[in-house]
Amino acid sequence: MSVNLTKGQKVSLAKRGGGTLSVVRMGLGWDAVKKRGLFGGSKSQSIDLDASALLFDGAGQLVDAVWFRQLQSRDGSVRHTGDNLTGDGDGDDESVIVDLTRLSPGTTQIVFTVNSFTGQDFSQIENAFCRLVDETTGEELARYDLSGSGQHNAQIMAKVSRAGSGEWTMTAIGATASGRTVQDLVPATAGYL
Repeated sequence: MSVNLTKGQKVSLAKRGGGTLSVVRMGLGWDAVKKRGLFGGSKSQSIDLDASALLFDGAGQLVDAVWFRQLQSRDGSVRHTGDNLTGDGDGDDESVIVDLTRLSPGTTQIVFTVNSFTGQDFSQIENAFCRLVDETTGEELARYDLSGSGQHNAQIMAKVSRAGSGEWTMTAIGATASGRTVQDLVPATAGYL
């Protein structure tokens, strides 16, 4: 059963009935707001949002980044499934898959971000969400609604953290930011590690 998170809420990712997660997928979905046409109709627009994953060690140092220009982490544990340039269609438009069993022991946090590469702001986006899915079962574990208009063109969506016991948690962050690539967002993540 999925948990709908609110900003700042944290949820344990321990499996019901015991066991640990092995592979998770962070999905990002969105729709572009239809623009009003000259004669009262509406017109579709394309908005290129990009999901990214920033991997940090226990000291808060950036270890690696996975995004549309680097689709896999150096250790192979994190993989981006590809760039969606429009947001068209239902469900997840972009996904980042994390094999928690292959993740370097030194990586303690994965921060998921979204940015508008084309520069449009979130006032032009609707139905935006991120969700964490157990890839082995297909079960949605947690969902966070990213919608809410604003002049920002990026967000620090959520983070997945490793506790000392090896258990994982997800925290909904939902912090607005500015930047057209994941490199622009690295400084904005510091306050959430």
